[in-house]
Amino acid sequence: MIYRRMGRSGLKLSVLSLGSWVTYHNQVDVKSAVEMMAAAFDAGVNFFDNAEVYATGHSEEIMGLALKQLKWPRLNYVVSSKFFWGLDRNGDAVNRKDTLNRKYLMQAVDGSLQRFGLEHLDVIYCHRADPHTPVEETVRAMNDLIVQGKALYWGTSEWSADEIRAAWMVADRYGWHRPVVEQPQYHLFHRQRVEKDYARLYEDCGIGLTTWSPLASGLLTGKYAQGIPDGSRGALESMAWMREGLTNPQKNAAVEQLKPLAAELGGSLAQLAIAWAAHNPHVTSVITGASKIGQFQDNLGALELLPKLTPDVMERIDGLTATLAR
Repeated sequence: MIYRRMGRSGLKLSVLSLGSWVTYHNQVDVKSAVEMMAAAFDAGVNFFDNAEVYATGHSEEIMGLALKQLKWPRLNYVVSSKFFWGLDRNGDAVNRKDTLNRKYLMQAVDGSLQRFGLEHLDVIYCHRADPHTPVEETVRAMNDLIVQGKALYWGTSEWSADEIRAAWMVADRYGWHRPVVEQPQYHLFHRQRVEKDYARLYEDCGIGLTTWSPLASGLLTGKYAQGIPDGSRGALESMAWMREGLTNPQKNAAVEQLKPLAAELGGSLAQLAIAWAAHNPHVTSVITGASKIGQFQDNLGALELLPKLTPDVMERIDGLTATLAR
């Protein structure tokens, strides 16, 4: 396993990590989570990503129960969660959803810790930017959560470059803990934000990246070329909103053209796509997901392809995908 520092922080994360979005509770129970997390840990994975909103809190509960059974030393693994959407999606508690105000954040992190059964989270993210709460209020709340020992580092997820810079400058001005990591979507067909919009942030602010969806929700495995197969992520009713993108004919055609290249390198399409994301030096960790242990073990093969991504290979990949990327 390869380990990289999270931005300018001293925290080291495995370059491949394991996330729980979509799978935990919906497809993965506690028993499966224990098996998959144990396999990941044995392979050197030390970072496990979650979010308050995933399966309305049940994902955190499943991961917490798995951690309790695994009994790893707390120093040996990193756990994260994200906050913004809230759990009261259909209720009238206006300070419990779609916000980053102080009241919500302080109580949301307490709820997350209870579900995990942990005394602290290693990394907490603001899951989206909140245009209705002053950035000073959000940054101070995140700082206070770290000072209180409920979290060790904080960052953002899917924030614009300007929003990240504004938060960083507020923290720097007042001597508060600064955001050190951003969690954006990043894959062969989604590049603009990571490669262009954030370009100055890496040097100016020392921001690291823990990227999600390296397989474009399965598109880059080639399994959607003939439509939505039963049992796939795209077949889940909760994922209906992404089906049009998964069956995009132009992107699926490009994926088919990547197959010979992946085979030439001795890997699968999925391994090639994950290795491509990890190849970016600004990416601290690529968050992978799996509903079965075999899928996760296959994803680990991306590590063997990583050193094979020479400039010539990267140029060939770009030639097949760059015009379809945004």
